[in-house]
Amino acid sequence: MKKGYFVSGIGTDVGKTVASAFLQLALDADYWKPVQAGDLDFGDRDRVQSWTGLPAERYHPERYRLNTPASPHYAARVDGLDISLADFTLPPTERTLLVEGAGGLLVPLNENDCMIDLAARLGMPVILVVRHYLGSINHTLLSLEALRSRGLTCAGMVLSGQPNEESTRIIQSLTGVRILARLPELPAVHLEAIHTMVTEEADEAFYEALD
Repeated sequence: MKKGYFVSGIGTDVGKTVASAFLQLALDADYWKPVQAGDLDFGDRDRVQSWTGLPAERYHPERYRLNTPASPHYAARVDGLDISLADFTLPPTERTLLVEGAGGLLVPLNENDCMIDLAARLGMPVILVVRHYLGSINHTLLSLEALRSRGLTCAGMVLSGQPNEESTRIIQSLTGVRILARLPELPAVHLEAIHTMVTEEADEAFYEALD
């Protein structure tokens, strides 16, 4: 594997899967979703593949496929399973690997570990997806503080949806974390829209930041 990134968000429904499709195409990466909770008929792996158009071999199977759309610790309990960090190993690939987490960094995997602990186990820098809304400054700063407190590297932020320049300014002023890309709100998510977004948003600064 050349290198890898763990994609997390400041919360649920912030555009993490769309950002993952963008990043996979931009970085010519493989994709892995370690835990899928709910939507097993058409989950995030299926969505990302349909949006990128990349072949099936670029997508690695989930380690856990859970039936209930809920926090992984609870969804696993409903299925009679126990999630263990020891069960997660990186899939083999010669390409950059993009790993999409479930929800935010402190979503529980079990009674002791959260998604941030999985990122630490995999040893990957984190790309944080940020969507602006009332309270998002706090959620972003808390997420970045959690990464710092665990000694994890944040490779940068991807801004998703409607821009808010003041929120962006104060987050950068307080943290110094780089913005990798600014992804617009898409009226409909489909293959052509994602490919266009890569052409327009993955600029020279994006590649320099992740070099």
